[in-house]
Amino acid sequence: MPKHDLPGRLIAVEGLDGSGKSTQLYLVNRWLEGLGRRVFFSEWNSSTLVKDATSKAKRRQLLSPTTFSLIHATDFADRYERQILPMMNAGFIVLCDRYAYTAYARDRVRGVDPGWLRKLYGYAAEPDLTIYFRVPLEVALGRILYGRPQLKWFEAGMDLDLSPDIYESFRMFQGRIMAEYDAMVDEFGFTVVDATKNVHDQQEQVRQLVEQRIDLSLHPSRVEWPTNGFTEHRRQESTPTS
Repeated sequence: MPKHDLPGRLIAVEGLDGSGKSTQLYLVNRWLEGLGRRVFFSEWNSSTLVKDATSKAKRRQLLSPTTFSLIHATDFADRYERQILPMMNAGFIVLCDRYAYTAYARDRVRGVDPGWLRKLYGYAAEPDLTIYFRVPLEVALGRILYGRPQLKWFEAGMDLDLSPDIYESFRMFQGRIMAEYDAMVDEFGFTVVDATKNVHDQQEQVRQLVEQRIDLSLHPSRVEWPTNGFTEHRRQESTPTS
């Protein structure tokens, strides 16, 4: 990934479903806004250009590993060009709930060539800080099931025929994704946070990391920005998810 020389800064969080990363990023967003910093949020698989088509294809289980990869790459490219890059050019701190590394992990587990994936996202700037929230599989599963009745088909990797039991399939699929993330820690310089700690302790550590990597005084909120994607997302979601 190329290093950027833009006035803004880029923070990405990665982790298994149920790692709690979205909750932590939500708290970082609120903290930075409270400090009067210019902040913008972008979430994986949220581009209005392809979101409806992706949801429809998932419901009907129409996606092969390659088409699954390409449709998420389209989502990322649209958000990168329309949101992430312009916000960084404007001096904002951009918070990304998942970045290209999600594709490197998930698509690789689904059998997509890792070299091809890295070329596909080769235009994307290297984040100034990437935090990997590492959590045991059983903890992640328990968090996902808390508050909703069952796992989703693709988050459990049921399309890979790993196991007819959706819970066992989740363990196997997410376990392989964890192995990919662990392998990327050194390759991409992830900062690992123990996601089994309580929310307050994790947030304290994350804020320290942000202050170490980013000079917050360079990103004052000189103008109001009413279309913050994170704010709009939180209006639709009553509780933080990962």
